[in-house]
Amino acid sequence: MDEEHTRRPGGPVPWRHAGPPGLRRWDDGEQGAADGNRLPWVSTLFVTVFLQVGSGFAEHGQIGDRTPLDGYGRALLLVAGAILLLRHRFPVVVAFAASAVTLVYLGAGYPYGPVFLSAALACFAAVVAGHRHAAWGALGLLWAGHLLISHWLYAWLPPDGDRAAPWAQELLVVAWVVAILALSELVRARREQWARERAERQQAAKRRADEERLRIARELHDVLAHSISVINVQAGVGLALLDSDPEQARTALTTIKSASKEALGEVRQVLDTLRTPGDAPRAPAPGLDRLPELVEQAASAGLTVEVAREGRESALAPGADLAAFRIVQEALTNVVRHSGSRRASVRVRHTEAAVELTVDDDGPATRTDAGGSGNGLAGMRERAAALGGTIEAGPRPDGGFRVRAVLPQRPEGGTT
Repeated sequence: MDEEHTRRPGGPVPWRHAGPPGLRRWDDGEQGAADGNRLPWVSTLFVTVFLQVGSGFAEHGQIGDRTPLDGYGRALLLVAGAILLLRHRFPVVVAFAASAVTLVYLGAGYPYGPVFLSAALACFAAVVAGHRHAAWGALGLLWAGHLLISHWLYAWLPPDGDRAAPWAQELLVVAWVVAILALSELVRARREQWARERAERQQAAKRRADEERLRIARELHDVLAHSISVINVQAGVGLALLDSDPEQARTALTTIKSASKEALGEVRQVLDTLRTPGDAPRAPAPGLDRLPELVEQAASAGLTVEVAREGRESALAPGADLAAFRIVQEALTNVVRHSGSRRASVRVRHTEAAVELTVDDDGPATRTDAGGSGNGLAGMRERAAALGGTIEAGPRPDGGFRVRAVLPQRPEGGTT
């Protein structure tokens, strides 16, 4: 489900995780500007043109009440739009600069109109960038300056004969300021939510990849460790008997060929799942039904294995069945590698809730380097823990070594 939410084949990423497409494209450009890669030229140019054109229309509706736009007024509008180009690199500076330019424009008596858009966008960008207090301060400066200009300083400022603005007008200014802040906070909160969701999806994907690598590593370790242990033993037998008993040496070589062929087949199956993760495996995963094969392979390595089954057998979930097989396989491999005993016993006990596996050998442990990786017991514990089971491994009081595993009939969380 996570992968479907992240990316659907042949379709776009659902915007509820990454934001609406239009806003996402805007944000991508703005993010690039914030990172210093590029500046928001398109949006800044659009706003600058809108300020010039919109203020021209606003002038016609305020003839006689406000000072007509001249070159100085047009220059102020140009500056008010142009400084927005840096609103993501220097959000605090641009927020206060836009408010100051707007106040100069209003103080010069030029027409009311879209000039407020410059301060609104600058403060919006500052809030979204996390500088909320600076944005609030810039808007507060603009509002306080407007109060001074429209209610106290108007007599000394153009146009001539100007009157104090009605106080009811300030309610509209307050509503405008609150709307800007509310919208800015909403966008900031939403962008933070999108960032958290992206981080969570990335972490989940990384966690799944790590779990898959660990699973593949366990599979390869178990397959290769068992088969190579058999090959190692038989190679030693073949070398020792090559001159004195050629027929027995031939048998050892035949066993090596069979074990290596089986190992290659299982390794190929594991690698096929990596190449085509969506396809079903060509051969079923091994399970406890293949215990006789393990016994036969152990016998070819000189180990006699007795198998005892208790309880009413029931089909295990595929994941539990594979884990049970690999645990027994690894336990017998450790007997071949590390124990001086040539006999081992495997007991499989089924209960209503779990299957219990016990692998015993009579020891003693050998002191020779068996050439293992040292990850066998750790891999068994990881397999059992992934299914909600347990592993106990250690020396027996009467000598030898015991591995005991308890796996639930149905793994926790429905693991397969």
